[in-house]
Amino acid sequence: MVPSAPRGSSTGPTPLPPPPSWWARCVSPAPCRALRRTNVNAAQSWIVVADEATATGLVEVARTLGTEVVAVVAGRRAVAEALAGTVDRVLWLGEPGTAPVEAFAPVVARLVAEAAPRAVVGATTPGGRALLGAVGAALRSPVLAGVERVELAGDDVVVTRSVLGGISRHRTAVTGGPAVLAVDAGAVVTAPATGSAPVEEVAATPLAAQVVEVRPTTVAGVDLGAARVVVGVGRGLKAREDVALIRGLAGALGGEVACSRPLAEGVDWLPKDRYIGISGQRVSPELYVAVGISGQLQHMVGVREAKVIVAVNSDKAAPVFAQCDYGIVGDLYQVVPALTAALGGTA
Repeated sequence: MVPSAPRGSSTGPTPLPPPPSWWARCVSPAPCRALRRTNVNAAQSWIVVADEATATGLVEVARTLGTEVVAVVAGRRAVAEALAGTVDRVLWLGEPGTAPVEAFAPVVARLVAEAAPRAVVGATTPGGRALLGAVGAALRSPVLAGVERVELAGDDVVVTRSVLGGISRHRTAVTGGPAVLAVDAGAVVTAPATGSAPVEEVAATPLAAQVVEVRPTTVAGVDLGAARVVVGVGRGLKAREDVALIRGLAGALGGEVACSRPLAEGVDWLPKDRYIGISGQRVSPELYVAVGISGQLQHMVGVREAKVIVAVNSDKAAPVFAQCDYGIVGDLYQVVPALTAALGGTA
């Protein structure tokens, strides 16, 4: 369908439809949307790095898209040197100092635009998004965020990414010029060091912007993302002091305690950094135990990468039972102490 002319403009002959090279293509087995790009150097893929700890993990993603991987680093030299053992070329722009990392965006965009690689890969972090956005604008290429998987289908880059806060996944085929991809942390795998590329210093003058103040946030909790076992609790719990039951089970399993949103932002029984869900933390433990959690989509999105999910709920019709591997229908005040005792813990 050809869009109509905007209001206030004159209409002439009906325009021709776009050429077939612009039409959306579907990549088997799942349907996808296609985005048009321009010509590229198909042998290269680039990594754009601010100062992320996941920098070396982006290499494996880039390797699937090009035989030569080039990294451009706007951050500490230590990050550039760590990448030197895993990529073919490293361009180091220097340390930002008092300038925010996005001050290097025009320089990064120019370097990438000159090379026109098949893809530009970065992390879904504040600095990474700022740099990738500038690159996408310079190349007139779309920036795809929330990337979970990338693959090649002929000359197309096919991207699987989460949208709507993780509620849905889309497959998109990018055809032609550079694909600019912001990769989620869960999609990266640390690449082994296989060589030693020289770190090339590139003269770069950042924009005249400075960080005038930094106010660190004190986090009292732990990194749930690193936990092998997580026990989550929801509104099935009746009182604040009953959180001790959940801590007992988590301790017996060698895990951490988490919760659904109401317990962190409603009754404040647990800190906000323990909340799992769309706007909270996302975890990928070996085992996730959902206690007194109904299983609404807003929460389950945060645990979808768990290897095994066990649910405890007194309502046999609770949605969580359709999304777990093992389910126990029963009163958590009876089930949790029994499980804790069976594991050798103290309820």
